[in-house]
Amino acid sequence: MAEALRNAGVAFDLAETREPGEAIGLAERGAREYSGVVAVGGDGTVHEVVNGLMRAGTGAALGVIPAGSGDDFVKMLPAADPIERLARGAVRKLDVGRIVADRRCYFANGMDVGFGAHVARNVAAVPRFLTGLGAYLGALVITLLRYPALRLRLQLDDQPPFEQATSMTAVMNGRSFGGSFQVTPQASAEDGLLDLLVAEQVGRARILALVPKLMRGSHGGEPDLRMLRARRVTIESDEPLVVEADGEIVFERARRLEIELLPGALRVIA
Repeated sequence: MAEALRNAGVAFDLAETREPGEAIGLAERGAREYSGVVAVGGDGTVHEVVNGLMRAGTGAALGVIPAGSGDDFVKMLPAADPIERLARGAVRKLDVGRIVADRRCYFANGMDVGFGAHVARNVAAVPRFLTGLGAYLGALVITLLRYPALRLRLQLDDQPPFEQATSMTAVMNGRSFGGSFQVTPQASAEDGLLDLLVAEQVGRARILALVPKLMRGSHGGEPDLRMLRARRVTIESDEPLVVEADGEIVFERARRLEIELLPGALRVIA
């Protein structure tokens, strides 16, 4: 990869992470010295780099060389060879999400509570020979054995709040998570809106029936799934929530989440 970048005329300095979370600080420091920071890895790496860039607030651009199992973030970008994309250097502005709980956290692709968050947490329990979609499906099976029944209070923008018994509530900037699940197929990271999938509380058999439709993005119109849009979302729960963002567990005992879209706040080499 390094040789390909040099051959394409891309000047760079290389920094390697040694532990989870380290890319946040590296990206924050890099954003103060360079015009762009490139994430080489999967959605978790992109998540950390985005958080570092947003903390720095310098306007440094995000570049991505996908090397993960899902790589949902790059699906928001026009199809192109990543090295050619970096060499070309064209920049576009994408929306980015912000979650405020006991601290502030940003997400590039999406976040959720409920079933999807527990699947993301259970990926660590899947046998190592399973990767990519296989690992996600393995975690899905583990989660089916015991998954949370949530009752949330939701408020979208300035609309009246409502209560919802839910298996999963996803708040998305992009279209997919888990590499193959098209949860909000109509979403755009440039429209200034968050797209929500709110699944009513359903049983295991219904979840399994919905999985193929979610993978195809053909679940529109399903009576137990609500598709909504908003700029701001507040989620409250009497019970502590596990929260996933960009495939990473970012909170484990949250009771109130204030989620807001920041239009065009992320400069991306695209």
